[in-house]
Amino acid sequence: MSTIVARIVTGSYIDAMTRIAVMGLGEAGSRYARGLAAAGAEVAGYDPHVVVPGVGQRDRLAECVDGAEIVLSLVGARASVEAARDAVAWMAPGTLLADLNTAALETKRAVAEVAAAAGMRVTDVAVLAPVPRADHRTPLLASGGAAEEFAERMRPFGVPVDVVPGGIGAAARLKLLRATFMKGLAALVLESLGAARAAGAEGWLRAQIAAELGPDGDAVVDRLVAGTYTHAERREHEMRDALALLDEAGVPADMTRSTHAWLQRILAERA
Repeated sequence: MSTIVARIVTGSYIDAMTRIAVMGLGEAGSRYARGLAAAGAEVAGYDPHVVVPGVGQRDRLAECVDGAEIVLSLVGARASVEAARDAVAWMAPGTLLADLNTAALETKRAVAEVAAAAGMRVTDVAVLAPVPRADHRTPLLASGGAAEEFAERMRPFGVPVDVVPGGIGAAARLKLLRATFMKGLAALVLESLGAARAAGAEGWLRAQIAAELGPDGDAVVDRLVAGTYTHAERREHEMRDALALLDEAGVPADMTRSTHAWLQRILAERA
């Protein structure tokens, strides 16, 4: 019995195996592939650049998306439009393409146009926290015409999805607005600790910051600092998109501009 038939009979997508393809098996994609498979989905993965143990990885994209009911794109913003164009050539008409990449609104809309032109349903999905913390149980926002169906199909596998109105790009917009705070907070912590280090007071100030951030404050400081350095390149692109969003809205972007400068400085130091 297919998943769609099972839903008609029982009213729930969880009563039959859902076939999910994951494009991109990096830090996030590999965790989604493993987590969804462990939760009961039939998962295939594709990534020409890495081999990931414990994932039903396919050698060709056509094999990965063949028979899939949902295709998750986790290839990164810069590759997302091309990946969508490649995938829809092999997807069955009506397949649901979920774009989980952090990208500018115009990029999300370009992916949606590619999918819609090929007869696919599409949803814009925003990942609201670093995936290593909760794997496939990381909170998501979804928008667009297929958002409700995406949420209904994914929730039974332990994926928390909130649907937001506004069409393709609405989830991406909220993600970028959230990023202005989270990445800005990280930059402020880095700058404060750097100044305290120069004054010989880093330990004291770190304890002060951690106390203000609550019971898990020390761990939060660790995540903010380590995450900024580990994902500086990706976050620099995210802040660039956030700046464009704020500039388009005509609102002050002084803090976000400074956060972007911090990330650019980190990348320049690595070069």
